[in-house]
Amino acid sequence: MTIIRNENEVSRRAFLATGAGLTFSIVLPRDGAAQTANASFAPNVWLTITPDDTIAIMSPAAEMGQGTMTALPVIIAEEIDADWSKVRIVAAPIDAKKYGNPYYGGALAFSASMTVSGYYTPLRIAGAQARRVLMEAAAKEWNAPLAELSTEPSVVVHRASGRRLTYGKIAAFAKAPSSLPEISERELKPFASFRLIGKDVPRVDIPAKTNGSALYAMDVRVPGMVYGAVLQCPWHGGAPDKVDDAKARAMAGVLDVVRLPNGVGVIATEIEQAFAAKNALVATWTDGPAVKYDSERALEEFMATARDKSKRGVDYAASGDADAGLKNAAKIMRSDYRTRHVYHAQMEPLNATAAVAADGKSADIWCGTQGPTAAMAAAAQALGTAPEKITCHQHYLGGGYGRRSQQEVVVDAVLLSKAAGKPVKLVWQREDDIKGGKFRPATAHYLEAGLDANGKLVAWHHRVIAESVTGYTSPARLEQIGGKDHILMKGSILFAYDVPDKRIEFVRQQRGVRLSPWRGVGVGHNLPAIEGFIDEIAKATGKDPLALRLELAAKNPRATHLLKTVAQMSDWARKREGTAIGIALEEKDETLVAGVAEISLDRASGKIKVLNMWAAIDCGVCIQPFNTITQTEGGIIYGIGHVLREEITHVDGRVKQSNFGDYQVMRMEDVPNIEVKVVSTDNKPTGVGEDGVPLTGATIGNAFYALTGVRVKELPMTPARVLAALSQGRT
Repeated sequence: MTIIRNENEVSRRAFLATGAGLTFSIVLPRDGAAQTANASFAPNVWLTITPDDTIAIMSPAAEMGQGTMTALPVIIAEEIDADWSKVRIVAAPIDAKKYGNPYYGGALAFSASMTVSGYYTPLRIAGAQARRVLMEAAAKEWNAPLAELSTEPSVVVHRASGRRLTYGKIAAFAKAPSSLPEISERELKPFASFRLIGKDVPRVDIPAKTNGSALYAMDVRVPGMVYGAVLQCPWHGGAPDKVDDAKARAMAGVLDVVRLPNGVGVIATEIEQAFAAKNALVATWTDGPAVKYDSERALEEFMATARDKSKRGVDYAASGDADAGLKNAAKIMRSDYRTRHVYHAQMEPLNATAAVAADGKSADIWCGTQGPTAAMAAAAQALGTAPEKITCHQHYLGGGYGRRSQQEVVVDAVLLSKAAGKPVKLVWQREDDIKGGKFRPATAHYLEAGLDANGKLVAWHHRVIAESVTGYTSPARLEQIGGKDHILMKGSILFAYDVPDKRIEFVRQQRGVRLSPWRGVGVGHNLPAIEGFIDEIAKATGKDPLALRLELAAKNPRATHLLKTVAQMSDWARKREGTAIGIALEEKDETLVAGVAEISLDRASGKIKVLNMWAAIDCGVCIQPFNTITQTEGGIIYGIGHVLREEITHVDGRVKQSNFGDYQVMRMEDVPNIEVKVVSTDNKPTGVGEDGVPLTGATIGNAFYALTGVRVKELPMTPARVLAALSQGRT
C-alpha cells in the first residue's frame, strides 16, 4: 500500500547538516578566562546557562493554545537533565535558520499538529549534546574519566569522589570544545527514564492568559499608529471595479481610501471611524471563478460525480486490486455521505499591524501567525523587496485552527501602511472574518465495500469529491505532488484496518471557492463517511460495531488496545434506555484515537443532545499528558458544533452567514461530559491538537444510527435534516 507522508519531511541528519539551528555556538571569552558573574554560557542556540543556575531555553512555536511553547523546552530540558524549577522559557527570535521547523523544511511554520513531532528528535539531540559538553568540562576540571560522571537535575556528579558541580558553576569556567560531541539516537534517554517528558509540567502561557497580561496581536499599539478596515470582494479572484467612496471620505477621522488587489481599504484615526467608513463604501466587483457559486447546488453536482465512476480521479492510496476485489465479492455494499463548508470561528478576528519604512523597501509587522516565514515572504512580495527586509513580531494567537496559516491580513496591512506613510493597524470585524473567510471544503463521498461469503470485508473503494485545499493555497504544489491533496485526504487510508484490496480516490472539482486547512483537516470529513459505512457493514453482517472494528484492526495492537480501552470507559455492553452510543476509530498523521459518544434525541424538534464523550488517544510518547487531555476535550467541543449546527452557505458567490447569530457555535449548555484517557507508548510523538474534532462526526452519527435505525448522511446534523431523515426512514 502506498501511504502518503509529508512531502516536505527532512531527515534528522539533513536537519543537523543544513544548519537549521542545532550546531553549537559556544559563547566564551577569547582568552578562555573564567566568565564574570554576569556572563552566560550558551552550549547552543537553544539554551543559555547563567552562574545562578538559571537555564533559559528558547521556544520557537507559535502559541495558539496548544501548549507547544512549553512542550518544546521540556524536550530539551529532559535530555540536558535540567532542574525544571530553574528553567526559564524564552520566545525564540523569528529566525528560521536557527529555529525553523524540520517538518516544514526549516521554515517557521506551525500547523497540522506537527510542531512537537517535527522538533522532537533534533531537540533531544541538542539537549544531549549540551549535557555532554557540561560533563566534559567537569571531567577536565576534576581530571576524572568522563565515563565515571553522571548527572542529576542541573548537577554533574562524580560518585567515586563525591564531588558535585552545578550547571551554573560549570558555566563559569567551561571552554568551548574543539569539535562537537557526536550523539546518536541510541544514546538518548530511554522511554522509561524520562523525568519531565510524560509529566504534567505547567504550561508557561497560562498565567498571563489568566490574569489578562498576555499580549495578542489585537493588543498591539505602535506610536503614530492609525487604523485600517477593508471592504473585501465577496468572491475569490475579484477586484474593485467601480467604487463610490464619497460618503466614506467625508466621514470624521477618515484619512484615505485605498484600492487593494482584492478589496477597498479605509484608513482612519480611530478604529470605529475606519469600520463606519468601510460600511459606507459602495463597490462593484470584477468577476472571479466563484462569482456564481451556489454551495447547495454544487454539493448536488459533487454527489452526482461521486456516483459516476466513469469520472476518474487520482488514486491517493491503493493496495491490491480494488476493482477485482469488488468484482469477485460475494456481496457489494454502497453508501454515500456529504459535508458542508465550515468556518474556523477563532475568537480573535484576523488583524495585523504594519509599519513600512519611508522608502517602501522594509517593514515591521506585528501579528499572530501560524507561519512567520510565510508572513514575511508575503509582506516582502507586496512591497517588492526581500524577506530579510521584513521584521516579524510574533504574538499569542487567539485561535488558529489553520486560518492563521494564510497571510492576506498581513499583506493588506502592509499596503495600507505604505499608502498612509505611517503604521496601520488593520482589524477585520467578525462580519469580515465570516464573509471573507476561507473554509473547509464541501465534500461528497461514495463508498463501496466487497464482502466475501463469510461476511468478511475484502475490498474497499472510497471516492472523495471536493475542491482542493492545496490547489487553492498552492496550485504549483498540487501539481508537484501529482494532484494528491494531502490536506483534503488525510484520514482516508484505513490505516488500522486490514482490507486486502482497496483504493482511495480523489476526484477534484474546481469552483474557485476560498479554502483553508481547518482543524482536523481531511479527517473531519473523511472519518464520518468511513466509520459510518463500517457501522452499516456491521449491521448488514449482524456484527457488533465494536467487534467488527476489533476484527478489522486485529493486526494493529495499538488500535485494538484503544478500542478495548474506550469500550471499557463507556461501558459499551451496558443496555441503555432512551439513549444510544456510537463508536469510531481515527488515525491522523499516525496518532490513533478511539471514541464513543452517547446521545439522546428530542424526536419532536429533531434536536440531538450529546450526553457523554469518551476518548482514548495514543500519540506515541506523550510530552504533556494533562495538556493532551485538555486539547482532546477542546477538539471534541469544537467538533460537536460542526456536527450539529455549523455550516457556511454560498448563494451567487456570497456567503450568507454574517456573525454568531446565524453561524451558531457551541454554547455552554451543549457541552457534554467528556472523559479522555492518554495511552503513552514508546513510539515517536505525533500530534494531539486536532484529534478530538473528527471523532465527533463519526461517533455522533453512529450513535444516532444505533438509537433510531436511521442514518443522517450529511453534516451538520441539523434538526431539520434529522426530522427529514426520520420521516423518510433513510438508511
